[in-house]
Amino acid sequence: MSTDASPQYPLRRLMGVQIAAVGANVPDRVVTNAELQALCGVDPDWIVQRTGIVERRHAPPNEATSDLAARAATQCLERAGVAPSEVDLLLVGTFTPDYLCPSTAALVQHKLGLRCGAVDLNAACAGFMYSLITGMQFVAAGTSKRCLVIGADCNSRILDSRDSKIYPLFGDGAGAVLLTPGSPDQGFLSYTLGADGGSCEVLYRPVGGSLHPFTAETASDGRHFLLMDGKPVFKWAVRLVEDTIREVTKAAELSLDQLDLVLLHQANLRIIHGATGALGIDAAKVAVNLDRYGNTSAASIPLALEQCVQQGRVQRGTRIMMSGFGAGLAWGTGVWQW
Repeated sequence: MSTDASPQYPLRRLMGVQIAAVGANVPDRVVTNAELQALCGVDPDWIVQRTGIVERRHAPPNEATSDLAARAATQCLERAGVAPSEVDLLLVGTFTPDYLCPSTAALVQHKLGLRCGAVDLNAACAGFMYSLITGMQFVAAGTSKRCLVIGADCNSRILDSRDSKIYPLFGDGAGAVLLTPGSPDQGFLSYTLGADGGSCEVLYRPVGGSLHPFTAETASDGRHFLLMDGKPVFKWAVRLVEDTIREVTKAAELSLDQLDLVLLHQANLRIIHGATGALGIDAAKVAVNLDRYGNTSAASIPLALEQCVQQGRVQRGTRIMMSGFGAGLAWGTGVWQW
């Protein structure tokens, strides 16, 4: 695994785009650490100490990623006062699609009654950042007026409930934003996207794709579930977040003190504290929701953003650091000016 993840990746600026509204949805079912102790034998206190997670949400058997995404999007559009007929592009960041084919975006499009192009983007836990920046490009180019971007994952469906090291980490959820043309001072003051496919096997699902299709044998030995080598992923994530935050902040000609809000992918509280602590960022500026939701993958940043907007922590001109990172390995970090 590469330890020097970011310096060789370009830094870009993308302005003239605003987030007109946000929406969020999580399943009703709360899964506590005590419940997981009975299920997979993991100590509830160990989960809190190692991850910061107290509980997470799991979707019921009759609901999938598209259902979570559609509800988050509906709330977003209602808050924006925008009718589904006015949306001209739909992007869904997810690595837990309803089906391998067709796209989850197509299903969400149908559920919302949209008449526009719809496509999935799979960058795992960096999926929202990739989708957000892709959607912004369409709006900035003038080829989209109202682009709906959703980060959604139903992680409980791709985890082995017997795996006490991985199963407690993840939850299900969705977050949505509506992108529209904005003022010249709105958008990403600086951002970077990157990937390291040479390190994919530290966090991946070995079975289910064209290389290793599903078979009776692979279904029985659990290789279709998500696998993770936790220690190297942890070390990489802390270094990656710290390095990319420094780079994009410098490229935006800002100091770290000038950041108003920090929204990091909600993977592990120790990663969040490790990276922001090394940077000397005020903990009061760092949003946290993983204690209630766990790692919601592509949904974690928009869920945290929606929480902050509802709390009144976001106003015109607020500078928000966002950073998503995960399987791929893939990442996206940027400074958004609201």
